[in-house]
Amino acid sequence: MGFRIGFGFDTHRLEEWREFWLGGVLVPHTKGATGHSDADVLIHAICDALLGAAALGDIGTHFPDTSEEFKGIDSKILLKKSCDLIRSEGYTIGNIDSTVVLQIPKISKYIPEMILLLADVMGIPRGSISVKAKTSETLGFIGREEGVSAYAVALLDSRS
Repeated sequence: MGFRIGFGFDTHRLEEWREFWLGGVLVPHTKGATGHSDADVLIHAICDALLGAAALGDIGTHFPDTSEEFKGIDSKILLKKSCDLIRSEGYTIGNIDSTVVLQIPKISKYIPEMILLLADVMGIPRGSISVKAKTSETLGFIGREEGVSAYAVALLDSRS
């Protein structure tokens, strides 16, 4: 099969006085993302990109938000399980490129920690992960600080 490319996207609403987990890092902020798990939008987009590249469905297929097993779960666990799934199908991870779209807070100082943590969970070199941050220039629900979105692309290789 050779190389496979997958695309992932996720978005979550932001609410006051919730913890804000992003890329496995607790980011200090007055708002946090809401969801069935810890609502880590970046990890969810990466999981979807990985699973999609391997034609294994999406995060909701494997970790449904109707299951009590995954309620409040640390998304790093979902990422590890997603990596295990794609490896069981004979794939290795080439690289991940991702973008977080968020008006505030500014997250650039947290990105190196996110990359280290994600690399550790996925068992890949730091240089194989890119995390970028953008604003929406105050437009839309992100610009109004009502939500956060993330996009990810994953490259898999099945040649061993």
